[in-house]
Amino acid sequence: MSTLRISRTHFPVTALGPGLRLGIWVQGCTLACRGCMSQDTWNPVGGTEVEVDDLVVLWREAVGAGADGLTISGGEPLQQPAALRDLLRAVRRETGQDKDVLLFTGYDETELDEVRRGAADLVDVLVTGRYDVAAPTSRIWRGSANQRMVLRTELARRRYAEYVDHEPESPRLQVGPAGDGGVWIIGVPRRGALPGLTHDLRAMGLPPQDVTWRPSRDSTASGE
Repeated sequence: MSTLRISRTHFPVTALGPGLRLGIWVQGCTLACRGCMSQDTWNPVGGTEVEVDDLVVLWREAVGAGADGLTISGGEPLQQPAALRDLLRAVRRETGQDKDVLLFTGYDETELDEVRRGAADLVDVLVTGRYDVAAPTSRIWRGSANQRMVLRTELARRRYAEYVDHEPESPRLQVGPAGDGGVWIIGVPRRGALPGLTHDLRAMGLPPQDVTWRPSRDSTASGE
């Protein structure tokens, strides 16, 4: 079985898709969108190589704990397409078609080669397109107005149709303590929110020495 280089995993995720979800963030991205909040996931030799079998075990445990779906972000998941395809095939074997898979990718569908499309075809929902810091949006689970939510399966159309054009009053974010004494963030904040978050952390006595939305070697405030 293949390996996938990942940055981190988390369960439960409630800010990147409906219901309770297992989140997997892959490591490595050459797209390098200006203003990305997860620049700590760009380095292709960072993170950890994990056996796909071990990620399947993690998924099985999440399903046992009530997971409704799997969200995969990064980094750029489709820059590891063969390993991602192996993972998604195994996820489908484990749970059939009643748990949805949501994949965030900076690629548009027209950019997908045969291998990348082989992975994307196993996904229920794609959020596609480069993040454009100059084109803010209020639509849920998208960082910029050019990004599209593509519903690829009947399950996706049942579960996500109401969210395609949904604009919540404020984005859902999860914040919690990281194991290294820092803070992690899961979600898609609106433009301008991250400097405010840094200010709030300082006010709470948690001044970040480093943040994931600026180039760095280490991070004490992690963004997803």
